[in-house]
Amino acid sequence: MATPHIAAEKGDFAPSVLMPGDPLRARFIAENYLKSAKLVNDVRGVQGYTGEYKGKRVSVMASGMGMPSMGIYSYELFHFFDVRAIIRVGSAGAIAPDLHPRDIVLGLGACTDGNYGAQFSLPGTFAPVASWRLLQSAVQAAKGLGISPRVGNILSSDRFYDDSAATLQWGKMGVLAVEMESAALYMNAARAGREALTVLTISDHLVTGESLSSEERQKGFTRMMELALEIA
Repeated sequence: MATPHIAAEKGDFAPSVLMPGDPLRARFIAENYLKSAKLVNDVRGVQGYTGEYKGKRVSVMASGMGMPSMGIYSYELFHFFDVRAIIRVGSAGAIAPDLHPRDIVLGLGACTDGNYGAQFSLPGTFAPVASWRLLQSAVQAAKGLGISPRVGNILSSDRFYDDSAATLQWGKMGVLAVEMESAALYMNAARAGREALTVLTISDHLVTGESLSSEERQKGFTRMMELALEIA
C-alpha cells in the first residue's frame, strides 16, 4: 500500500533496509552492490531500490536530511511495509580528538539536542540505543573486512550551522561524532519493536578542520556500505 511519501506495495521492500541520507548515495549502492536492483520508490526523488546482495534480498532508500525526514521514512517503512531492520549509512562530523576522516563509527547510542522524543510523553529523558544484535553483527563483520570501527555515543543534532558552537560541548561526555538522523531512527525502532543501527563514516572534524569533498562523501564511503550490507 502506498503512503503519502512512499509509492510502493507491500512486499516491495526487503526486511532489511539500508538508509543513506542522500538519494544519490542510495542509487550508488543499488547500482554497484545489488543484483537485479529494482526501483520501488521515487516520490520526491527519494529513491528506493530492492535487489540481492550475496543471495540476500536487501533494500536501500534515502532518508533525507534531519530527524523530521528520517522520522517520516523510517516510520512508514516499519509500520506499513513490514521492514524489520533499518541500517543508517551516512557521514558525520568528528568531535573526539582521535577520529579522522574516513574512520568508521558505530552508533551505540544517539544523544540529541532535538525535541523528537517529546511526542512519546515519557516522564523523563529517553536514551535511544541501537539494536544489540545488529551492533554485535557489525563488530564481527568489520573484523572480516579488516575494519576497526569505533563504537560509542553519537549526537543527532537539529542544527548543521550552530551559532552557539554548543555541539563541541558533547565531547566532554565522550560523544564521538555529530550527525542529524539517528536519534529519530532509534526512537522509531524502539516504539515499533523493530531494529536499527547507524554506521557512519567521518567526513570532517569539527575541531581540527579536516574534511572530505562532497564527491568523496557521495561515492567514497564504500567500506561503510559493504559493512552495512554484510549485516542486512
